[in-house]
Order: sequence, then C-alpha cells, then structure tokens
Amino acid sequence: MSNILFISPYYPPESGAAPACVGETATRLVKQGHQVTVLTTFPNYPTGVFPKEYRGRFLKQEMRDGVHVVRVWSWVSPNKSFLHRIKWYLSFAFLAPLLGGKAVGHPEVIIVQSPPLFDAIAVRLLARWKRCPYIFMVSDLWPEQAIQLGVLRNRQLIWLSEWLEWSTYRRAALVWVVTEWIRDRLIQRGLASERILLLTNGVDTNTFRPLPQVQARAELGWDDRFTVLYVGTHGVTHGLMTIINAAEQLRNHNDIHFILVGEGSDKDEMIEHAQKLGLTNITFMDVVPHRLVPTILAAGDVCLAHVRKASITEGILPIKMFEAMACSRPIVLAVDGEARRIAEQEAGAAIFVEPENAAALASAILNLYEHPDLAAALGSRGRAYVEARFDYDHLTAVLDARIAQLLDEHMSKGSHGRQKYAYRSPTLDILKQLDLSERSVVEDRSGAKR
Repeated sequence: MSNILFISPYYPPESGAAPACVGETATRLVKQGHQVTVLTTFPNYPTGVFPKEYRGRFLKQEMRDGVHVVRVWSWVSPNKSFLHRIKWYLSFAFLAPLLGGKAVGHPEVIIVQSPPLFDAIAVRLLARWKRCPYIFMVSDLWPEQAIQLGVLRNRQLIWLSEWLEWSTYRRAALVWVVTEWIRDRLIQRGLASERILLLTNGVDTNTFRPLPQVQARAELGWDDRFTVLYVGTHGVTHGLMTIINAAEQLRNHNDIHFILVGEGSDKDEMIEHAQKLGLTNITFMDVVPHRLVPTILAAGDVCLAHVRKASITEGILPIKMFEAMACSRPIVLAVDGEARRIAEQEAGAAIFVEPENAAALASAILNLYEHPDLAAALGSRGRAYVEARFDYDHLTAVLDARIAQLLDEHMSKGSHGRQKYAYRSPTLDILKQLDLSERSVVEDRSGAKR
C-alpha cells in the first residue's frame, strides 16, 4: 500500500467542513491499509489561540485514529479579519514544510486542500523536496470566489493568487474537484479533462444517522419549540444576515425558534443586528465538537443551508447539506446550482428558496412548520439518497483506486515516478518557479475572463 501525506491547516479535533473532509478521508485510507500522515498546525479554531499543551512548541507528533499527525507552529490570531487570515495562511504555507518536512517522512503522493489556496506553496515545496507527485484538491475556486464576493480587491494580491492557482494546476499530477461546476469551469479555462478527478465530499452515515428527537433535546436542554437550525461557518460567503431577517418576519410565531451554531467573520455583526431588532426567537451557539453535531441535528426540526447570491456560489456543495440529509432532517436550501439539483430535484429532500431572500426563507420555514408530514417525507428521502450516493466509505474507495492508478503511471515513467533533480532551498525554488511562461498564461486567462 501507499504512503500518503495530506496537507491542511484544519484537522480534528477542530470542527467544520475542511477538518471533517480531511479527517474522514485520512482515517478510511488507513483502514484500507495505507500509511497516512497529515501535516497541519496546532488546533486553534475558532479562538485563534493554541491550547496550553501546544504552547512553546514548534513541532508535535500524534497518532489519531491510526493517522500520523504532524502539527507545526504557525502564526495565528483571534482577529477574524481577512488580512489576519491571509497572514495565517501564508505563515502555515511556508513554515509547515520547513518545520515538519523531516517528520512527514517520504510520501509517495501528497494531497493538499484548497482553500486556503496558499497551501499550494507548501505542497509544491514538499513535492519538490520529496520528489513525489501531488494531488490538488479544490473545494472552492479561489481567488475567483473572493473576487466575486468583494473580499479580495488588491490587484497585486489578485495577480499573485491567480498565478499561484493556475501554475499549481499545471504542476499537479491530478486536480481533485468536489463539484461538477468546478470541473466544468476549469475545463473552460483550459485544464485538460483527463487530469481532473470529480469526487464530491460526503458524510459518515454511521455517525450521522436518525436519532430520537426527544432524547437529543433532553441531552442539550432544549425546549419543545419548532427549531430551525443553521450549523456551520458564519462567513462572508454564507450571507446569514438573511436568516436574521427571516427570523424577524417570523417573530410573532412564538413556537418557532432559530438556533445558529458556529463561528465566523460575520457572527458579531449578526448578533448585533439581532439585538437591534429585539429578537427573542433566535439563539447563537458557539462551535461544538464534530461528534456532537448529529445530536444537534436530531434536536432540530428543519436545517438551513444558505449562501450569498452570486454565480460562483452555484458551485458549492455544502457538507452540512449531506449531514442533515443523513440525519433525516428536512432542508430549506438557499444554494442554487448543483446543490439544488442534488438535494431538491434528485433526492427530493429540500425546499429551494432564492438566496438572500428573507421573505422566501420565512415562507418555506412556515410551510414545514404547518406541514409536519412534508417535513418527515423530505427527511426520509434525504437519508436514503445519501446512503446510496454520498457515504464516505464509497467515496474513499474511489479515491483509493485513483491513487493506485496515478502511482502506477508515475512508476511507468521511470525512477519510480519521481522527478530527477537535487534538493535545493524550498524558498529559492518557489521564487524560481515564477517564470515568464506562467506569467503569460495567467495574464492571457485573466484578461479573457474580464
């Protein structure tokens, strides 16, 4: 079997989509006989502060569910601004190979997740050092998403990000995309289809399963009101102020209660807005451990998935959608495109509403409140659908087969599929790779796009 390295600044025990995706995949690859290492940083989400047991260290190695976890120091901050996140991402991208490069051993293939896009720096440095191919996993198109949503405006940073993105695609042995929209977008931009693997995110249907609601509410101390749940990141992409406005429209329905679980850059503003409106029908909760999410979902009556209204968000497949379906919860889905096709049209597990339309969101919630039979039918169909299509066991088996094929192809090229060059300073290598041919590729593509 293979020696596989994952690179990600997010990893359990942290909660969220990114650590769940890497963690679920890594542990399953171990069960299939692979030796798996994860290069990550010390746990710090959502506080931006390292736990006491990690302070004063530059490197710590752990075993977690059979996975060799190499944690390295990086710059972190409780500040949730975009600039501070960029500093964190760059810190991890450059320090992870330098601090953890020796500890990760000699992988045969490296898998890196984007976003954060800047992790591409780490994988390119390590792939060159270790002389092995890498797989670039694209969960969201960055920087395109940040540009469309108005988060990224600096022209120099845009140019640098686009160069890093496209040149990393070109050097990757395989580009793993999680949605058809991303695949089609990359093909339109000139990436060869045979170099793309389409493999969605999924859910552990054994952990996320239907549980008794009465028992779940008793464990959490919740009352018996009709509970509308949002569990996930409260960020710029998600447009969650719409949920606050929907709660305001339903404030006279005393039996409907909104609970929002998670953290993000927009959370403080959301809390302030709810307080200004004098809303008593909405509760904000901190991030909970991922193991507690199935209980949270079981305690709810309907789950929300929401993003801002933009063409780039039509390529999003929220993991929270699969988790809600696995727990037999009905979904009000304010995500157009591929997510709508899967959850509403194919699975019959969701009611779609236009993103950032508070009136439509409130109406859909009220519809499910008044029609419990409809809610139960949506939940039941969702569970059956994800069991058949989106269980992580099946998805990881597909990845396993593709990794084997990739390594066979590299072996057939000679030198065990490894490129023949001596070790050089990683920092000098990444600067040298900024060549004129790649500059022209980015300039031509971005010029055509605009």
